[in-house]
Amino acid sequence: MKLSHELFGSMPDGTPVQLYSISNQAGVEMKLCALGATITELIAPDRAGRRANIVLGFSSLADYIAPHPHFGCMVGRVANRIAHAQFKLSGKTYRLEANNGPHCLHGGSAGLGLKLWQAKPIEVDGRMGVEFSYRSPIGEGGFPASAEFSAIYTLDEQGVILLEMLAAVDAPTPINLTNHTYFNLSGAGSTDILGHELMIGADFYTPTDATLIPTGEIRSVAGTPLDFLTSRAVGRDIAAVSPGYDHNYVLTSEADPRGVRLAAFLRDPKSHRTLRVCTTQPGMQLYTGNFLDGSVSGIGGRYLKHGGLCLETQHFPDSVHHAHFPSTIVRPSEPYRHVIEYHLGCD
Repeated sequence: MKLSHELFGSMPDGTPVQLYSISNQAGVEMKLCALGATITELIAPDRAGRRANIVLGFSSLADYIAPHPHFGCMVGRVANRIAHAQFKLSGKTYRLEANNGPHCLHGGSAGLGLKLWQAKPIEVDGRMGVEFSYRSPIGEGGFPASAEFSAIYTLDEQGVILLEMLAAVDAPTPINLTNHTYFNLSGAGSTDILGHELMIGADFYTPTDATLIPTGEIRSVAGTPLDFLTSRAVGRDIAAVSPGYDHNYVLTSEADPRGVRLAAFLRDPKSHRTLRVCTTQPGMQLYTGNFLDGSVSGIGGRYLKHGGLCLETQHFPDSVHHAHFPSTIVRPSEPYRHVIEYHLGCD
């Protein structure tokens, strides 16, 4: 294992930002920066040993400072959508930023993906990585309570990336964190992901209205274009959900003794690269890069529609308005913890 860092650039106020690189002997390399606690590159070999970057991202800090589609970053305090940018807690109404039509998406412009986190290289049980931390003051983004966040990324020799997300609060508040990496196992910028084969460990999903707010129903995927219980091409039925998938799945695969369950298995038949995603969370948002349109260029070239897909493990969207959804309210006596495992491989 090897861990190094170099200057990635400077923030508008002159604060320097480092780019961290963690690599193993199998040829996997993960690069991270503190702005948004972001995965900027993930380089992995194919079956023939050819290495390529398999996530959408940029080679300069300036591109991450400018607006972009949440490439590789942490999102929160509350990932996904909160209807009408408000919620009630303990009888009080909290008003948030409406940045997605009338709704709040990914915590608004004060979201964690736009914050400069503190970074510390770490080594734990033979794994190397970076621990990012950020303190969010009370009222930031309109949310109650102050919160101490951590995002801990590590890599091992087997090609497993472990991402542990933690939050401690001083009063009850909703929290729902995830990572927003766009994967393309063929190589970022090389082609779309419609030919990738995907399996999702979910028998159900949460239907939404036209603005992607859940109706409250939990519906079976059986007989619908959302059925990925058996692996199939992402693009097979995508026309039936135009402009593409942007759906929350209710994970039903069996959890192991650690509380970790299989969320998804992704395979690229061209490169034979594979990605297994496991999580402690009850849901996963599948998003197929529906609004990428070639206007953004990054590592590997221009990013066109369906140029990458996100597998965002999380609580269900808009849980604060649906009492029968798993609760996103975190309390001082019950700190938040969310684990994602990304298992990289080839077949």
